[in-house]
Amino acid sequence: MALKNYKELNTVHLDVLREIGNIGTGNAATSLSAMLQKSVNISVPKINVLGYGEVTELLGGPENMIVGILLSLTGDVKGMMMFLLEKDFAHTVINGLLGQSFKDFSEVDEMGMSALQEIGNIMAASYVNAIAQMSNLTIDISVPSIAIDMAGAILSVPAIYFGNISDEIIFIQDEFNSDTDNMVSHILLIPEVDSLQKIMKNLGVE
Repeated sequence: MALKNYKELNTVHLDVLREIGNIGTGNAATSLSAMLQKSVNISVPKINVLGYGEVTELLGGPENMIVGILLSLTGDVKGMMMFLLEKDFAHTVINGLLGQSFKDFSEVDEMGMSALQEIGNIMAASYVNAIAQMSNLTIDISVPSIAIDMAGAILSVPAIYFGNISDEIIFIQDEFNSDTDNMVSHILLIPEVDSLQKIMKNLGVE
């Protein structure tokens, strides 16, 4: 039976998404470890289908400042992916790559933004490659666009552009740990429903 919206995702679908998340997170941890030049461990990702309001609250409320890294998906799978990084993750990345520290996001300069954009690009590729390899589909990602803003403003972008697809999104929470840092990243995966159906069908899930 074809999926009509995200609300029709059942436990089997979520298990498939969780397995994709496991592989994507493992790939991301490997890339992150190489970039930061230190060992990075991961926990099992948490995957849920949530409304935009629920996601906003999980991110600390609509006024909490975060980094949003947005990428478009094209090819066999169309949609959008967004990485949401909180201050601790952003600080670890910028400090590890550039040796820079900051007290709040207003101190992040152009080089810091470029470093965050690059980590978003690498991590997005980790997840997209996991989906593509498991489903035997061709998926391309756009050059990432980045913004530092309040969570409510960041989430308004996918809400506006994909509100006609679903009022719910696939929300993936990853936790990365090193000897000195604990970092949490959040991923919004928003494929068009036809594309999500295509992924599931190619993985043998109807």
